[in-house]
Amino acid sequence: MQAASPVRSDPAPSDAAARDADIQAALHAGQTSEAFSALVDRYEAKVFRLCMAMLRDSALAQDIAQEVFLRVWRFLSHYDARIGAFSTWIFAITRNQCLSALNKPRASEVSLDESEVWQQATQIPVPSATNDAASLAWLRSLVDALPSTYRTTLTLYYFEECSVADVANLLGVPEGTVKTHLRRARIMLHQALKQHGLADFTLWS
Repeated sequence: MQAASPVRSDPAPSDAAARDADIQAALHAGQTSEAFSALVDRYEAKVFRLCMAMLRDSALAQDIAQEVFLRVWRFLSHYDARIGAFSTWIFAITRNQCLSALNKPRASEVSLDESEVWQQATQIPVPSATNDAASLAWLRSLVDALPSTYRTTLTLYYFEECSVADVANLLGVPEGTVKTHLRRARIMLHQALKQHGLADFTLWS
């Protein structure tokens, strides 16, 4: 009797894809408007945070975030899950739009080298409030003051919960480079915390 051939199963979806399974189901059902509305609700704040991390300009970040979702709406019906999770797709669009905006001449743009930016980070005062929300806001201000490469990497990895592989794909760099950027950024943040007497760095471990 001939042995039965092993049953091949599809690979398990990534955590990111699993989180958006409801949106994928709506899209498959032809409910494009419902899928888009859910995407906006779920990713609007995340897209804006990534825009802010890359652009450091609130008004411009809002404009670019709107452009991102216009593009998402335009191409949503053609979205193919095989290209990656919704989050990866949306963050890739966001990054490309931000890079395009950064390449356009701007009327008044201050250029600071990394040492000057880091000096600003170490001079940020400690907030008087000690609750978790205030501490997180303060840590976020330190991240926002990091050089662009580290700031974007940390934002994607910690705040947007992208994997190292996803961050590498979005930024177009090797995974080893992402890990190096994360390690160096953590060291810089740790040094700033120590200068203010806050040596506990478990939030970024």
